Amino acid sequence: MAWPERIDGDGFILRAWRDEDAVALVAHADDARVAHSLGERFPHPYTPDDAHWFIANARQEGREKIYAIQINGEAAGSIGVTQGEGVERHSAELGYWVGRAYWGEGIATAAVRAIVPHALREWRLYRLYARVFADNPASMTVLERCGFAREAVLRRQVLKGERLLDLHIFAITRERLDATT
Repeated sequence: MAWPERIDGDGFILRAWRDEDAVALVAHADDARVAHSLGERFPHPYTPDDAHWFIANARQEGREKIYAIQINGEAAGSIGVTQGEGVERHSAELGYWVGRAYWGEGIATAAVRAIVPHALREWRLYRLYARVFADNPASMTVLERCGFAREAVLRRQVLKGERLLDLHIFAITRERLDATT
């Protein structure tokens, strides 16, 4: 089996990143409020060079599957899965973001719901998890709406800029997904 090239959702499409997405990517990613809740791999300010580097890497085959979230004809966010290695090869980390113009519209929730079954099936995963900074309750809500359960809170785990934050770990297992569908 192979990951689908395109996943159609309600008001969005998950699809491969393209070179021509760089301008839209910078427009949505170069936002301090978007970068606020993302790891150091997501720079701020977000430059055209950052966009070209990201797009080139997102298209490579390997342990990561990364889709553009296309909304209204443009790449306005991203969602991806990174597979574990060795004894953790049956687990993967989920990451996502949506441009601020589309916050509160349910796009992130729908995109997570769309990708979870593919991740579990294509890589024969038993567990999919996401890490969320303590000051990002919107992302916690997205995960809970999609059937993820909070498994842990790692106290004072993240130093993002000047903020020392707890890190919340959410996960869904194959059994939990099967029980909710």
